[in-house]
Amino acid sequence: MCKRVLSDDEKFKQGYPKSTTELLRNKALTHVCSAEHKGLRELVTSRVLGQNVLAMYLERVEKIVINSLEELSSMKHPVQLFKEMEKVSFDIIAHIFMGSHSLSNIAKLRDLFHQFCICSPMYSIAINLPGFAFHKGLKIRKKLKKLIVSVVGERRLMMKTGEVGDKKDLIDLVLEGKGENGEELKEEDVADMLIMLLFAGHETTAVGLTSTILYLTRHPQVFTKAKEEQEAIVKRRPSSQKHLSHKDIKQMVYLSQVINEMLRRTNIAFTLFREATTEVNINDYIIPKGWRVLVWTRAVHMNPEYYPNPDAFDPSRWDDYNPKTGTFLPFGAGTRFCPGNHIFKFEISIFLHYFLLNYKLKQINPESPESIFPFSYPKVLAKVIKVSSLSN
Repeated sequence: MCKRVLSDDEKFKQGYPKSTTELLRNKALTHVCSAEHKGLRELVTSRVLGQNVLAMYLERVEKIVINSLEELSSMKHPVQLFKEMEKVSFDIIAHIFMGSHSLSNIAKLRDLFHQFCICSPMYSIAINLPGFAFHKGLKIRKKLKKLIVSVVGERRLMMKTGEVGDKKDLIDLVLEGKGENGEELKEEDVADMLIMLLFAGHETTAVGLTSTILYLTRHPQVFTKAKEEQEAIVKRRPSSQKHLSHKDIKQMVYLSQVINEMLRRTNIAFTLFREATTEVNINDYIIPKGWRVLVWTRAVHMNPEYYPNPDAFDPSRWDDYNPKTGTFLPFGAGTRFCPGNHIFKFEISIFLHYFLLNYKLKQINPESPESIFPFSYPKVLAKVIKVSSLSN
């Protein structure tokens, strides 16, 4: 049923609350009705966020990860793990999109996104009056868009004058794209796209990082096996290779299983929203036209018919296991399948490689409370402890 709702664009359209659609306004990624929008989506999913493109930014991500872990391990006081992972994930995605020419603007963007997250406007009541979260969110979004539009305009001018050179950021790849009739993309459309990708990319990755680190820490046998895999990858490298390679990441088979199991157990997005565009009959249940449909992926991922002993965190269940279509939906399905799935796994794999090799987590509050809205993650207070030097 979930698969059908997600895949049937004719009978189900995006149905997110007004607050979400207004704050993350982005026709390129939410609409698929026109050739223009399909072209923009294809630009994002393959040319901008495809695996081959991301490999170009491995060294940049690696440097941020190493510096972040070193800084965390040097802190004398416990930290809120999720908040620290938010900082890391935002720095990574912002530097991938805009990094080599926009360092000062990244700091401004980080501050604005931090303000945005504090007021939690995403699923708020859409009342645009002072004192309401939605009103605050709109004001911050206006500032974000103004800043990003100026960055886009500045970058487009740099591209035309040849100042960008060969070292391109993803924003440059987006600007090289063309509309349906070969025209340049509008700066406002590019800005909307970047706001959505920056928000979705850093929040979900922060949840994924926090959850995976905690699962590894709470399951020592899983930690040990994942660590041994990373050590073996380092040992197989030529002595001249000092950094991670795309080939190394492809060898992280067990770590990929750990990430899949985290996605299954965590269910980062509490639901996916759709709206019936006509009356629909599913298994003799009638869904009237205009009704919202909430795709409950947690019920799918915790179904013992597909995943025996579903409460257990067991990466080995993914050994030679190809889930039946519609039974593993962490990134949705159909034409609106999340375009950020590759960058999500890319960032987490690089971070965990260095964490497993050289660090461990000491949790200060073992009975940590859990946030379940709008994202599911444990509120962990912990210290990151360095256990070896970064000799690799």
